[in-house]
Amino acid sequence: MKVVVLASGSKGNVTYVEHNNTRILLDVGKTCGYIEKALRDIDVEPSSIDAILVTHTHIDHVEGMRVFYKRYKPKVYIMPKMYKYLNDCVDDESYVYYEEEIMIGNIKINIIKTSHDVEASVGFLINNNLVYITDTGYINQKYIPMLSNKTMYIMESNHDIEMLYTGGYPYHLKMRIASDVGHLSNIDSAKYLSNMIGINTKHIVLAHLSKENNTKELALETLINTLDANNTINIVIADQDERTQVFEIW
Repeated sequence: MKVVVLASGSKGNVTYVEHNNTRILLDVGKTCGYIEKALRDIDVEPSSIDAILVTHTHIDHVEGMRVFYKRYKPKVYIMPKMYKYLNDCVDDESYVYYEEEIMIGNIKINIIKTSHDVEASVGFLINNNLVYITDTGYINQKYIPMLSNKTMYIMESNHDIEMLYTGGYPYHLKMRIASDVGHLSNIDSAKYLSNMIGINTKHIVLAHLSKENNTKELALETLINTLDANNTINIVIADQDERTQVFEIW
């Protein structure tokens, strides 16, 4: 399975997953032009995308939906409560509602319900070896056994708590971000990851970093300080406007 984070951050999120000629996008939170260029950079034609999986309907996850769908007509997977926010972007016959477990070609996806200040939000366990979770205030403990000891984790590490509280955001926004319907801090992310990784874990991508309330250095330092000192996992920090390497996982 190939995995590439094409963009991740407060201003836009897109991830590409491919397995046995099935190609999907997790969110389309950048412009269609950006997504087309990023896909072609890894030798993928945008017209070959089979499906878009929407985590939630905030603009940094669906900005490119209208134009990308109009050009390429992929299937669009959503929660029922997302429909009213996207029904003018996608033809009704192209929508598919999530179930707890779905198959898209050769890709199996288990749906993880997340906690964000939007009517419906989800993360994914893909082919039982890739965990994708962003935009959540916490992870329900019932999912931890299901998400443990996977090959790769793409996990939100949104903010440094001190930077958030001492920064220039208004008080109500600081409280929202730090709440159970906000975002995972560096410390939250590191604690969840330290509890979930195992001997099969090869890669961690820290995602959805805030440009105002975090730095790549702080996110990385917090995770390294929390993990076992003998850890040999490849850790990558996703970028707002650049793709990651192409990960091949099994």
